[in-house]
Amino acid sequence: MSTAVPDEHPAVATASRKIYGRIIVLFALMMMLNQIDRSNIGFVQEDLDAHFGIGAAAYGLGAGLFFVGYFLFEIPSNALMQKVGAKLWITRICITWGAVSASMIFVRGETSFYVLRFLLGVAEAGFVPAVLFYISSWLPNRYQGRATGTWAVGALFAYSVGSIVSGPLLSMHGFLGLDGWQWLFLIEGLVTIGLGVVGYFLLDSKISDAKWLTSEEREQLSLQIATEQATDTGHGSTVQTVKGLLRSPVIHLFMWIYFAVQMSIYSTTFWLPSVVRDIGVSSDNMVGLLSALPWLCTIPYLFYVSRRGDRHPEQRATLMTTSFVLAAVGTLAAALIGSWLGLAFIVLATLGFKTVAPIFWPLLRERTDPATAATAIALINSVANLGGFVAPYGFGLVKDSTGNTELAMLGLGLVIVIAAGATLLVRRIPRRPMAAPSAIQPADLDQSGLQAPQIKTGAVLEEPAHKQR
Repeated sequence: MSTAVPDEHPAVATASRKIYGRIIVLFALMMMLNQIDRSNIGFVQEDLDAHFGIGAAAYGLGAGLFFVGYFLFEIPSNALMQKVGAKLWITRICITWGAVSASMIFVRGETSFYVLRFLLGVAEAGFVPAVLFYISSWLPNRYQGRATGTWAVGALFAYSVGSIVSGPLLSMHGFLGLDGWQWLFLIEGLVTIGLGVVGYFLLDSKISDAKWLTSEEREQLSLQIATEQATDTGHGSTVQTVKGLLRSPVIHLFMWIYFAVQMSIYSTTFWLPSVVRDIGVSSDNMVGLLSALPWLCTIPYLFYVSRRGDRHPEQRATLMTTSFVLAAVGTLAAALIGSWLGLAFIVLATLGFKTVAPIFWPLLRERTDPATAATAIALINSVANLGGFVAPYGFGLVKDSTGNTELAMLGLGLVIVIAAGATLLVRRIPRRPMAAPSAIQPADLDQSGLQAPQIKTGAVLEEPAHKQR
């Protein structure tokens, strides 16, 4: 069944294509560098151990401390973004995390490693919800899943590109007096800073500021988005909103599901090079190539899932459950089998957990009040990202104790199985009703291009936080 908005103005489609080419591609590149800069320590683990005695447990703790900083500053970052505007805030995030990533060249022991990883999380905090909020504010519902999928592909290319270039960068050992691991951090961090500067000149905070769209495209796109978001959009304080969201069983359910996704992603991200070495691969270049394999194989399926979800929104919950089943089977089989065949099952697991995001976020937006959507995204993302602390640190403790990661993989597989069961509950949550396309006229739009707050429609799943007191 098609759920495309009826009588969509042609200018909406042309504007959306322009946004894809200018904004979504930029976000995909940012996402690629984002994932490279947070996960490149996976390729220097042996160097950190050899130079500074940072063993598996200390490495896992440092990898996870990133997510503690991210968690603590995610919602404050989101609140500041709404005050200063998406253009300035997204580019600020990109430039500062690039600077901190480049500063990893100054690691001299466990303490400096921990501090810089924590600061990297602080610098990156707010990036994901800011981009998701930007997409939901600039694109109608029917285009958002594919946009999120395209953006998420940046992460897959990140793991692939990061894996492939790690060998050559590490081979620069001794050039200009720096070790290879230092060149890896420095070059990748500087590239991120450069992209942040470019982004400042490409982004606009509001549709009404986008001079690269025609006046008709700006008006019709703003009208379409306002039509879809029509509801009581009164605003309470951020604290009130968070308190209201924390009382919602729906938010708890989505938190748990995405927590499992983050555990899966970052256990693989930080430990896959080590798993590859454990099966007998010693060359840095070959470790990089084999570590890229799961991410490269996932790209076609990610495009399929995101496009399928856009064309058939009623199937998104089923697609998410299917992805979790693939992730569970692949993770458990990899833990039980190991060796080269285990690597093949890691590919299957990655195919599952990396295809959740393009359908997860649209499902969330369909089931929450637009007035609290940005805060809900930030809250869920920040709490779920703690899975990125639990998994790497847990893997490190298990490896220090047993000499391998098989038991940790089994534990992760059980977490994914539980999350797969939780996705079945999403089907029982009603989607919030949308306003009729004729309910809003251009005069109802404020100067930001979003719906004026006096427009109201039927009830939604959750009331705004300021009405829950």
